[in-house]
Amino acid sequence: MLIGYARVSTQDQNLDRQIDQLKEFGCEKIYQEKITGTKKDRPELDKLLEELRTGDTLIILDLTRLSRSTKDLFAIVDNIESKGANIKSLKESWLDTTTPQGKLMFTIMSGLSQFERDLISQRTKEGLASARDRGRNGGRPSKGDKDIDRAIKLYDSKEYSVREIEEMTGVSKPTLYRYLKERGKKSVDN
Repeated sequence: MLIGYARVSTQDQNLDRQIDQLKEFGCEKIYQEKITGTKKDRPELDKLLEELRTGDTLIILDLTRLSRSTKDLFAIVDNIESKGANIKSLKESWLDTTTPQGKLMFTIMSGLSQFERDLISQRTKEGLASARDRGRNGGRPSKGDKDIDRAIKLYDSKEYSVREIEEMTGVSKPTLYRYLKERGKKSVDN
């Protein structure tokens, strides 16, 4: 079965052009939604993926209708293929897992994408190591002991909310709680 998926980003936009092209291509069923492609939770896409069966082919007008990130696209295509289904883009002819050439192209694109992620990770690790060798550890500068001691005293006084303590001392809620937890561990150890 040919199943179409049409999506626009906002309620003001119109799906008619996509729906017409998907029907013209022969889609027997079309899922449609008006939601940004950057959202992970897209109810109609989730429903479509749940209902896909072996031998079905998902038809999209172009990749941007399905996903806004390469990582998300590859996860969706893996999900489709794990069900024994295929995917075909009407604009990007290389994305057509119904043919051996399309599968090859998608595999190459997946490999390039993974290669790019690995290179970024490697460069980041090398950059951090180089900075450490020069004495720079990165991250936020630590708060001074005076600020932390003052924040703990204010907290212990039970007169101020954590938000007020943050504003008065500049010590963030997570930092305050981390020091309070460490203090609790020290008192238990003694």
